[in-house]
Formats: sequence, structure tokens, C-alpha cells
Amino acid sequence: MKLLFTNFHDGDGGGHTTYILGLARGLAARHEVHVAAPPTSRLNREARAIPGVRVLDQPFPNGLGKLPARRRARRHLAEYLHRERFDVIHVNGSADHRLVMAARRGLAPRPPIVLTKHNSKPMTGLGHVLRSRFGTDQVIAVCEFVRRQVLASPYARCRVATVFNGVDVERFTPSEANPVHRAIWLAPASATPPLLIGSNAGTARYKGWMDLLEALASLAPEQRAHFRVVLAGGLPGAEDLARIDALGIAEQVHFTGRLADVRPMVAALDAGFVLSWDVETISFACREMMAMGKPVLVSDYAGLPENIRQGEDGWIVSARDRTAIAGALRRLLAERDALPAMGVAARRHAEADFGMPRFVDATEAVYAALLADFSSNA
Repeated sequence: MKLLFTNFHDGDGGGHTTYILGLARGLAARHEVHVAAPPTSRLNREARAIPGVRVLDQPFPNGLGKLPARRRARRHLAEYLHRERFDVIHVNGSADHRLVMAARRGLAPRPPIVLTKHNSKPMTGLGHVLRSRFGTDQVIAVCEFVRRQVLASPYARCRVATVFNGVDVERFTPSEANPVHRAIWLAPASATPPLLIGSNAGTARYKGWMDLLEALASLAPEQRAHFRVVLAGGLPGAEDLARIDALGIAEQVHFTGRLADVRPMVAALDAGFVLSWDVETISFACREMMAMGKPVLVSDYAGLPENIRQGEDGWIVSARDRTAIAGALRRLLAERDALPAMGVAARRHAEADFGMPRFVDATEAVYAALLADFSSNA
């Protein structure tokens, strides 16, 4: 197959970038893979390092104020589509979806468009109605929660498949913590070694890390003293730092900033958490931590609970319920001797269900079935 992946993000791109890079690496050995992304994006930069993958510098301008730029971008992409003649175009957001639809106009035969829904936002409004009817042949849901959303939307008229996000369980594998890193994050020192909990899911507000800190601050002083928290991602703003200081836990909370490689941080943890209350679907971060042998505390938002076997390899609490989060922290403290065994269970779960070959093969099967239907209906 000749495949084109598109993504509109001009910066890091988060989970969208992780998703497309995983598919590109997995499929490039057996298919012709192209990626169209803005030249300033992480996806563009990192896709160029994958052997066999071809990358197009493609902007995806959005908004009525950018009509001239949108016309130029459409012409640029249309020339590429007419020249390359792809079998499948796989879009990953509204901005690239719209531009692909416009650029595909006039192609004969027209390549089918596959859309992956990466977030929990509702699929309502005229734009979704039009894209579902005139520019979507297949939808991939990254978890069962998203599948239910899709089937309750205008996209229910399309083919719909669930393909759970995969992570590289060979790269994200249990490893010994760097004692220097761990010592820094366990500061300040205490008579009883504290538990180190953390997250590599980022520091956007909706990731729920402030809910965890509020819950931590609500614990009795003798319980609160047993925890340290480390967070990877952009450094928080002055308002958030002031709130942490007001909670009286500033010295127990450590921010790493953005990390090129989160594995040393995750290796140092006793347990992880992803407590999102918006946007999230199933979380690469959660699956990476589990693959590294860490039990994870998650909220019951969207697809997050689909990662966890309650009490076996993690815990599930109600989103934004700080009382429930505080209760989970008390339980974690009471059962700290069980954490290594729960980490082993998390790793087994990841090896069985989260691996990249399973993710790549299932996505490839979706493409093949779609093309077979297109051929039979030609």
C-alpha cells in the first residue's frame, strides 16, 4: 500500500505525533509511507529520521483570516496527491481533514480517507456532518469510549473500528532507577523513605495533577509527609506555583520541565498517575508507565479505565473527586509493600495488550479491509 499520514500541529503535537510516528516506523518496512506535516513540527523532524519514510513540508492553516494561506496550502497538497496517487490517506485532526478533502477534489479514483479520533471532544456541528458524509470512509477509535462517541455522531454512517493505541514495550521496559535522580526527587529527606509518585502525561490543567496535589494537601500531616511528587512537562505558571505554595506542599513537589526522554523519571517512580478530566482518550503516558512496571492511578474519564485492572495493576477514582484521590493515596501508603508486585502485573498487562506490533498490525488490517471493499465496489 501507498500511505499518507497527515497532522496539522506545528509544534510538539503530543499524542498525535506519538501515534503517527509509531505507525510510520511499523509500516515503512512493508509499505510506502509518506507524512505531510508543518516544517516546524516535531512530527516532520522525527519522521525524517525513519528509514524509508518520505516527508512533505505541508502547512495546514486554519481560520477565515488565513484564506490566502489556505488556498496556497490546498494547491500544494493537491499537486502532491495528484502526483503520488495514494491508496489511503490517514488524517488525524479537523484542520488536516478539511484540507485533504479540498485537495482530493478532482482525483480519479479518489483515495479513501481514514480518520483517527484522538480526543474526547464531541463530534457535533455542521462541519462534522459534512466531513462524515463527503470526506470520511473509515474512522479509527483509539478506545471503546471513543467508539461509543463515534457511533453516537454523524460518523456512525462510516466504517468504524477500534484499534487501541500501542507503545513500544521494548523501549519502555522496567529498569533500575538512577539513584541520583531518585534522591533529588525524594527531597527533602525524611526518617522513613517517602513514596515517589509522578506523571509523564504533562502539566496541562486538564491532566488533573493539581487535583492530586489538592488531595495530598488534605491528608493528615503524618500521611502527607510520606509522599513526594514529580511531574514531567512544561513548567507551571505563577498562579499554579502560588497555589502549591499555599497548600504547604511546595517542597514535596518537583517539576522536571519537558524531557526528551521520560524513561529515567518513570524508572524512579513507585507509582504513576493520570487523572485527566478533559480531552484525554486512553493516554500513551499511562501505558508507558505501565510498560515500565509502574502501577498507575487513573481517573474514570474517557478511556483511561480501559487501561487498568482495578487493584491488580492500578487504581481508578472518579475524575476531579479529591476526596476519592486522597483515599487512593492512603490506600497506596497502606499497601506500599504490594507496589512492586502490582508493577509486575502492569508490565505483564502491557506486554499482552499494549505492544506496537499488535497496534500496527490491527491498523494495517483496517486499511486492507477498507481497500478490499473499495475494490469490490469499483
